[in-house]
Amino acid sequence: MSIPRVHMEQALAEGAECALTPAQAHHLGVVLRRAPGAALRAFNATDGEFEAELTALRKERGAVRIGPRRREPVVEPELRALIAGLKRDAMGWAVEKATELGATRIIPVLTRRCVAEGGKTERLATIARGAAEQCERLSVPVVDPARPLHAVLDAWDGAPLLVAAERRESRPLLEFLPGLSAPCAFLVGPEGGFERAELDDLARRPFVSLASLGPRILRAETALVAGLSAMSLSLDHPPDASGTRAPHVQPRPG
Repeated sequence: MSIPRVHMEQALAEGAECALTPAQAHHLGVVLRRAPGAALRAFNATDGEFEAELTALRKERGAVRIGPRRREPVVEPELRALIAGLKRDAMGWAVEKATELGATRIIPVLTRRCVAEGGKTERLATIARGAAEQCERLSVPVVDPARPLHAVLDAWDGAPLLVAAERRESRPLLEFLPGLSAPCAFLVGPEGGFERAELDDLARRPFVSLASLGPRILRAETALVAGLSAMSLSLDHPPDASGTRAPHVQPRPG
């Protein structure tokens, strides 16, 4: 039986007692059917991952005792995922996959052809937390409230932004990867694609590069996975002095 992982907002240190959120207590007790004395893993990006024990559980309240540290905190490259508003299930799936692929911030954006309003921030943040617990990363991406695309672009800090431009002359995404460094971001449009005026506005921004994912037209969530996968691998395997990307093996915790 696998040992559940729980993300804790509190500071973690051996011997500390930490309270579970109502959602965590419900999940452990009702869904996973754990009882006091069960082994857990407690983690956050600041302190790392620790052995833990479930010490109390009643309805939607619970507590854990923190044991020895298993993994030190690590610095993650800043990779932002900008996702045009999708329907509820597709948006949840996209947030889950963006979390698994290492996105550190998820920014729902509203475009002219959006079929949905970007989803409730609290729900999407819960999905991101659950995905982080499952995929063994130490951090949980920040999920921003949905905002109009032009407002996000107007407030942008200049980090390179690659845009999946399916119907516009653009360079293959792979051509941008050798010089890619964090912070950086990837944007996918809505199910109906960007309007021409939106692509024109994007192309004028000095920090934007229009990128092609190949000859086929992909669903928005498929394009997100394709782009983030390539960018995440590139950031996790930076080139050495010769320009060759060194192999990297992430040890799996025992």
